[in-house]
Amino acid sequence: MDSQVEFLDCPAYVNDQGAVRCGLPAEVIDRFSLESTDGWLAAIAIVCPRNHRFNGVIDSLLLKREKPVPLP
Repeated sequence: MDSQVEFLDCPAYVNDQGAVRCGLPAEVIDRFSLESTDGWLAAIAIVCPRNHRFNGVIDSLLLKREKPVPLP
């Protein structure tokens, strides 16, 4: 049994203009596959502390950053 917890930055918008993202750590609560015309895609379900919930293909839930985040 794997007990490792995974997190992504929450992709939810928190303002009416769609310019500010939540960005809180969102826990991966489920992993599953979705069938597409090109084959199976890896997908996840996430939830953040503000109760933003998303289900979808992993690449669509990742925030695109202009610069890489430096490692500590």
